[in-house]
Amino acid sequence: MKLDPLSLRLFVAVMEESTIARASAREHIAASAASRRLSELEGALRVELFTRSNRGVEPTAAAYALLNLARGVLNDMDGIASQMRDYASGTRGHVRVVANISAITQFLPSELQSFLARHPQVDVRLQEQISSAIAHSVAENAADVGILNDGSYGERVTLLPYRSDELVLVVPAQHALARRKAVRLAEVLHHDFVGMHPGSAINHQLMRAAGEAVLPLKLRIQVTGYDALCLMVACGLGIGVMPRGSAQLYRGALAVRTVTLAEPWAHRQLALCVRSCESLSSVARLLVEHLRAPAGAAP
Repeated sequence: MKLDPLSLRLFVAVMEESTIARASAREHIAASAASRRLSELEGALRVELFTRSNRGVEPTAAAYALLNLARGVLNDMDGIASQMRDYASGTRGHVRVVANISAITQFLPSELQSFLARHPQVDVRLQEQISSAIAHSVAENAADVGILNDGSYGERVTLLPYRSDELVLVVPAQHALARRKAVRLAEVLHHDFVGMHPGSAINHQLMRAAGEAVLPLKLRIQVTGYDALCLMVACGLGIGVMPRGSAQLYRGALAVRTVTLAEPWAHRQLALCVRSCESLSSVARLLVEHLRAPAGAAP
């Protein structure tokens, strides 16, 4: 039985895009040809991968099992091609990176800029995810490198030290709390909060800390980004918690102030996440080494 890499790549695209039409456009192939390739793949494997109806295609259990295997095979093939190209014409290739919003807003812009300036033939594809999803993406080979909050996620991955950050309270500039240098969370839980989206690490930490204080967390609004959080806070809709480095981006443009959180959990460690150091491609290893360099160090 011979498996066609192009058909495997198309299969992965269908699983990720959910429709044959979008997958065929992504892979630059006609929808009819894509459908035929999928049928040939099912014939070669002697298993039904999709149930077809007027509403489209629905993956079977076999399709989900094949997805992880196909990603591994394609990643290995890409790694072979990438490393051979390295010998021929210098370092080149692509790295799939998933990172949480804290890393993206505080550290990655300058670090990726310096990395790409040094390796212009490398393509870094960055996507934002929450930490638990990052660990899963790396474990399932949907990403090469992840950046998340240090912790245990129940996935078979390797965590490497990256950077540390500090959570602070963000309040309106005219708020009574704006005159405080530091506060404990229990002192401010009677205020309305602007929180991050469900599943975010900061929300989990706030709920855990409020539970330990035996006080409710009054989440008035939940948003998906730090910019939206600061806009809501500046309008007086509540107070919020976010990393100090991220808050600095908005203090000049918005009427918000930061107050130190006198809590041990406010100091966090971020980590790099890989399946294993041995499994990294040459360009992914270069990026990991660059990101692990001391903050502010020359590349």
